[in-house]
Amino acid sequence: MKESGRDILPGDVVLSVRGRDMNRQMLVLEVKDGFVSVCDGRIRRTEKPKRKKAAHVRWQARPQGEGWLGRVSEKIRAGGKVTNSELRRALNEYSAPDGAPGRDANVEG
Repeated sequence: MKESGRDILPGDVVLSVRGRDMNRQMLVLEVKDGFVSVCDGRIRRTEKPKRKKAAHVRWQARPQGEGWLGRVSEKIRAGGKVTNSELRRALNEYSAPDGAPGRDANVEG
């Protein structure tokens, strides 16, 4: 699925640009038929991911590496089940300001 010149894949970080969840960062769980299933572990939990049109999200990053975000992203790509707490921790790590403890430096994007 392409959005803004990038392929959106499971495990990617996206920003919602439409709807009630506008401006929220989320992780992609699934990509299918022009739609992405996203969740953030807080409002949109893994038990009931939000199905959004791919045009309504903006690609942010494809995590890689050793941090929480990289591990959770790899787990999603491998088809593993992730918990809400893992998602929250991973997205907090990604959202931390530069230089703050926990910022994952191994993110493409």
